[in-house]
Amino acid sequence: MEYLVALADERQFTRAAALTGVSQSGLSAAIRSLEDELGSSLFTRTTRRVEPTEAGLALLPHARSMLAQAAAARDAVVRSTHALSGSLHVGSEQCLGIVDVAALLERFHRRFPLVEIHFVQAGSHELVARVREGGLDVAFVATTEHLGSLSQTELGREPVVLVCPPEHPLASLGRVDWADLVGEDFVDLDPSWAARPVNDAVCAEHGAHRRVRFTVNDVHTLLDLVERGLGVAMVPRHVAAKPQAARLTTVPLPETGTPGWVVSVVTGHRGTGASAAPQLLELLADAPACRGAEADARIAEPTGDPA
Repeated sequence: MEYLVALADERQFTRAAALTGVSQSGLSAAIRSLEDELGSSLFTRTTRRVEPTEAGLALLPHARSMLAQAAAARDAVVRSTHALSGSLHVGSEQCLGIVDVAALLERFHRRFPLVEIHFVQAGSHELVARVREGGLDVAFVATTEHLGSLSQTELGREPVVLVCPPEHPLASLGRVDWADLVGEDFVDLDPSWAARPVNDAVCAEHGAHRRVRFTVNDVHTLLDLVERGLGVAMVPRHVAAKPQAARLTTVPLPETGTPGWVVSVVTGHRGTGASAAPQLLELLADAPACRGAEADARIAEPTGDPA
């Protein structure tokens, strides 16, 4: 069931295998074995993507329910034998896309109800500073800068793309060049967000001196301003796949020099001895239980071997 859910979410055998920690051939064999057992094809396979069939879609909610019940059973056992208490101070940037922090915290609270959770949402650079200063145990960020001696574990990465209204001249291009962005009005996030300095740096590096007319602190506001024709935006691919971006056109950036959206978990040493951060990181390793609905909307990348 875990393989089924991962493949339905990722729409690609390579990423689903990496997510579940098995070889691509092992994952493919397991899916085929399940199909043989049920007597029905669960996925259609092409050279570009993998899609659930009607039978696969019918099985998917039951698979998710089975995994949730299994996780709840494990949590109940742990809860009855480990009365963990103390505190957990967690921070996260908004709309990271790679990890569902809310789902992770929900499961942590279910397993360790005596732990006091303190959560804050802020830009990645501010979160890193709080971890360094001892104000946070764990932070989910999208920056690789200013980490110093902090412990960092990469959770995933995806490309940055351009979003614009369908009537915008750039919308008709199969891929934009850096020169195409010169003189365009942009909507972007505040510099405290990880995406802004990345976008600024890569545009400056390639001579695409852009005009950021609108600076926001909310992804949905950014998409709304773009939809209203007030500018274009460079965003991580999962943001372009949001329902709020349904009316926008997504255009790939140049293959050379395109920035990547890298999501990591960063930890420090608060020194109190009461932090439950290690237990949170253990649950984080159980990726399928912490993935959000946005995973279903990810744009699949072409692959030459659909397995």
